[in-house]
Amino acid sequence: MTVRVLIADDHPVFLDGLRTLLATAKDVEIVGEVATGAGVVDACAQLRPDVVIMDIQMPDLNGIEATRRITAATPGVGVLVLTMFEDDEAVFAAMRAGARGYLLKGARQAEIVRAVHVVADGEAIFGRSVAERIIAFFTTARPAGLPGAFPELTERERVVLELLARGETNDVIAQRLFLSSKTVRNYVSNVFGKLQVADRAAAVVQARRAGFGEGEA
Repeated sequence: MTVRVLIADDHPVFLDGLRTLLATAKDVEIVGEVATGAGVVDACAQLRPDVVIMDIQMPDLNGIEATRRITAATPGVGVLVLTMFEDDEAVFAAMRAGARGYLLKGARQAEIVRAVHVVADGEAIFGRSVAERIIAFFTTARPAGLPGAFPELTERERVVLELLARGETNDVIAQRLFLSSKTVRNYVSNVFGKLQVADRAAAVVQARRAGFGEGEA
């Protein structure tokens, strides 16, 4: 069966490469290309592709909202997110919106083609690094904390704060959560900003007062 694919990406160079890649793939037909979020929603309704390859950051409507609208209006269409965004919020937002697959740009040609076929068959697929982080998210102990403590923090920031309260270093946190050191530093910086503290020690004090860091390390 030939898989009919609609591509949504506003980066011309990447779009050219993806078009070339898919043009050589067996049983894959590109039925359209669009560069805006609103455009892909409209094109999907008209073309009814089997799979939409969706970037997240696009003009006038981001890929998450475009995915939500597509899966609501045309549930038979599978959305494969292909993006540079690897943060947990983007991954889980795409899943909640109805995406069946999530790969990072830079994935190998064979991985992208395989993902297109898997999504077309109605199954879900995630790149290795994304899958590892999803597993880490659900297997990492959730922070205890007092009910309602730090509502301004995201779920991932709460997990990072929990590990900080246990005395873990950034490198250890990165290993446990399958994140890059840079991403962990960004999470820690966000936690400091939201807690309005200047350093790690002050964040740990607040966290422990709220019941964080009391589980097993």
